[in-house]
Amino acid sequence: MHKRWLVGMAALGFIASGTVQAQTQTYPNKPIRIISTGGADIVPRLLGQKLTANLGQQTLVEERTGAATTIGAEFVAKSAPDGYTLLTAVASMMIAPNFYKINYDTTRDFAPITLAVTSPWVFAIHPSLPVKNLAEFVRFAKAHPGQINFSASTPGAASHLTMELFKQTAGINVVHVSYKTLAAAITDTVGGQVQMAVSIAPTVMPHIKSGRLRGLSVSTIKRSAAAPELPTIAESGYAGFDSPGWYGFMAPAKTPAAIITTLNREFVTALRQPDVRERLIGSGLDPVGDTPQEFSTFAAAELDKWARVVKQANIKINAN
Repeated sequence: MHKRWLVGMAALGFIASGTVQAQTQTYPNKPIRIISTGGADIVPRLLGQKLTANLGQQTLVEERTGAATTIGAEFVAKSAPDGYTLLTAVASMMIAPNFYKINYDTTRDFAPITLAVTSPWVFAIHPSLPVKNLAEFVRFAKAHPGQINFSASTPGAASHLTMELFKQTAGINVVHVSYKTLAAAITDTVGGQVQMAVSIAPTVMPHIKSGRLRGLSVSTIKRSAAAPELPTIAESGYAGFDSPGWYGFMAPAKTPAAIITTLNREFVTALRQPDVRERLIGSGLDPVGDTPQEFSTFAAAELDKWARVVKQANIKINAN
């Protein structure tokens, strides 16, 4: 009986393998859903349009926001691994495990497809602060510990943690002032109620160009097309510093490798098209388009980085 069971299981395995192969060969043969967890909605919508045109099946963007991306991420983690339900993964996804009880494994339950875009966090100050670059800011902050306020989003958000990472790197003590929106944070920084801001390029660059704020640096390892005149933090004396906002695409774990390859090819091809690049760069986003392996390595490094930052800064938020 045991032998018959083994034979039966082997037959089932053969049938399952054949079914997966058939599904892979005909993929896609129905609409694809991209679950958006928030952030720059232009990324899934613009690239979804390209998938629709190139794959011959409609690509739908469905918003499942809230709880720092965990609602949408859990939905995709528990979806069928057939390539028809994808996730717009964002930087907050690698921060969330430090604050939320999640019903999925951030590493094991997803198959990375590609890192689509990065976006810098811009460090900007009110002109009344007597510094002209990041090095001068660090010297001033060290001479006035705890006396400089910086505006960013809510505690534990990527903008907040980027400054916490820089505080740990540079050895300075500046105080976080929390805002529900980055737009409100910038308004108060322009008004002088707060001395410094950590914000996204589209929100802050108009104020830098008008002179109402002074740009110091960007948090990405490379200069951004959205703010090419601003040096990176790494260029400013902190080699290797890299803290981008980012958006990528993932599928449920165990999605067939051939389907991941197809999706990676289509996303990367779209990201290289001039009209797509122009739209993204105009929105403050830098197109990337890497391999699943490279995105996997990047995401794992992000997960480790934020766990260290949160632990060292002893950050706690009221999250369930």
